[in-house]
Amino acid sequence: MDCRQFKEVVMVSLYQFMYRERRGAKLIMLAFEEHLESSVLDEMVKLRFIGEAKAAVCLKRQKSAQAAHVPFSVLVALGKSQEQITLSIHEPIIHHYNRLGRVMVTYNSSAGTWHCPCAKPRMSCPHKNIAKWHLFQTNKSLFTTEKATKSSDTLCPQHSDEHIDTPPTDLQSTVEYIYNKKKIPGNLPEAAAKSKTFPSRYLPVETTCMICDGEIALDEPALITAKAKIVTMESVIDGISTYTRRCLECNMIYRYQEWQDGLHNFDDHVLLSLELCLYLRHSLQNHVSVSRAIDTLEGLWGVKYPNRDTILHGYCHFEALTDTDYKYSCVNCGYHPPVVIMDLHKKGVFSISVGDLKEPPPEFRGEVDIEDFWKSVNLEMIAWEFVPSRTKNPFAVQPSSSRWAPWIGPKTRMDHTVLNTEFAKVATAKVTSAEAQMMNVSEDRLVDELMKQKVGVVRKLCKACNIDSKGSRMDLISRLRAEMQNRQSYDKMFQKIWGASGGWSVILCPHGVVYSIKFNLRAESPRDFADLLLSWKHIPNVSVYDFARGLATHGNLRVPTAIPFHPHEGRLAEPTPENISSAKQGKLKVSLPWLFEKTDNLNSKGHPITGSSEHYVLYDKLHESNTKEPQDVLRRISLVPELQGWLNSQIAEQFFASLRKNNYFLNNMAPSTHIFIMRNIVHH
Repeated sequence: MDCRQFKEVVMVSLYQFMYRERRGAKLIMLAFEEHLESSVLDEMVKLRFIGEAKAAVCLKRQKSAQAAHVPFSVLVALGKSQEQITLSIHEPIIHHYNRLGRVMVTYNSSAGTWHCPCAKPRMSCPHKNIAKWHLFQTNKSLFTTEKATKSSDTLCPQHSDEHIDTPPTDLQSTVEYIYNKKKIPGNLPEAAAKSKTFPSRYLPVETTCMICDGEIALDEPALITAKAKIVTMESVIDGISTYTRRCLECNMIYRYQEWQDGLHNFDDHVLLSLELCLYLRHSLQNHVSVSRAIDTLEGLWGVKYPNRDTILHGYCHFEALTDTDYKYSCVNCGYHPPVVIMDLHKKGVFSISVGDLKEPPPEFRGEVDIEDFWKSVNLEMIAWEFVPSRTKNPFAVQPSSSRWAPWIGPKTRMDHTVLNTEFAKVATAKVTSAEAQMMNVSEDRLVDELMKQKVGVVRKLCKACNIDSKGSRMDLISRLRAEMQNRQSYDKMFQKIWGASGGWSVILCPHGVVYSIKFNLRAESPRDFADLLLSWKHIPNVSVYDFARGLATHGNLRVPTAIPFHPHEGRLAEPTPENISSAKQGKLKVSLPWLFEKTDNLNSKGHPITGSSEHYVLYDKLHESNTKEPQDVLRRISLVPELQGWLNSQIAEQFFASLRKNNYFLNNMAPSTHIFIMRNIVHH
């Protein structure tokens, strides 16, 4: 026997019978070792008293103690005290708090608190977990709730007041149940939103299992914590108790998630008042981030608020449960506007490595279930309450070439299946002459953007493309333009200039109401807007875009059997020399009377508002002079008398000018959070 083992034996022997004098009174200490069964630990994992990873650590510690031939866990009886339970736990590594190789862990059964010298009061540690294992095996009654005495209105705790980061056994069912059954009204009653008085205890309202067949009664309420916080506009209320109830048949966990009390329960430790949630919603509408809004309240009231990320996640949790329709429609244009303006918000990006995007399966054709995708985003926001970080969230939505959907209102789109063919932006072996021509035309747009960049940015771009970076800015741009024939270099320039992801492709009606929004994973191209329009139930009669010819060419190549843009490939007139010359002189006028009065020529393929089946693609006034193709003069808005005086082709730019004020916080969010908050801001 070595010296260390001798110390262990001596210490346990001393525990067997020891008298200590304390303030003149004798305190008897007796110690009893217990062999802990692994089956008991498995039951604790199943009931969520401990996580699988922590259980594995406990078993490893037990084997270490057995190999060292020392007691693993010993119950130490301190006199006749029934409230303070002390256990001696083996610790193989010597620290300042365990000179003899053992740690004393205490549990206060009346307060439900644990203490271990190696950890902070609310922090978990292996010694506390082993002690729980010991008590669960020897005194299971400590882990079941009992009705309080008549003189008290509280319930006994089921487990300690530590934060349990272990998700429910069936996380999928729990999250789905909360999402489907705990919706918050889109228009909250004023009384609930302005409630100022809150109870101190919150229990689930369910008494029977909502999943199992039949009336299966739930277990008695179990305390999660007695130190939860209610965060309001004016204060942070401490000392709140939250409880869960469990189904004894399926182990489904039920929690408090009711809005009628004026509260939104995030994770049972932080509850937000509905008034605060609405305040954060309006703050985002005024381009104030959640963290800045909380900083303002904290400075105003002199109250310490919880972690900002926790409040952000709680707010997202609130919005995910709010019964929002996200219809995105204008009272003037209805669900199918005959005239739309399309543009890209280049600066609205999120961090993403294009190289991490996996190729979709061979059978994928760019069709995505929009309802399923956005439901998965909502479920990620809800699952935050059960997991400590996004990396551990099994519901986390990652950018994917085969599962990434835009948002189009339910009445505007054709059905639940929408298009997202961004995977086809990657260069392929075969490129048709029409596609090559379209790419050459788009070079002008990219050169215009390059001209706006500082010379330092252009030099860095030359280096990234392995081009000589010496010379004037015009020399550098000339070299880059020659390199654009290489599709890989072309994509690299787009990504360098327009951010990490590809920005937001947005379609608006002339009154500034958003009808579609697409969060691009790669650099924007006409393909993105073609995806959106081809997903609509009725394609607009007039589409205004800064690269009109590229959109018309791409769209007609995509659907050659039912060309979407016609007549004259989306031009206002046939591209004859006479028409081109007349348009340049300002003498050509093309009337579209059905924009004001529905045509009598009924056509099954006609637009429901105008009755016309014609679809034109025109340039916005800012970019109509950028093109060098003579035929593009027939895509000018000024040729249509019905569009003069009321069509503001810059409405998208004005919309982006407002959204640009949100970039400082949106662009720092994870992709799924970015698109979730963005869609919510646009809706409200």
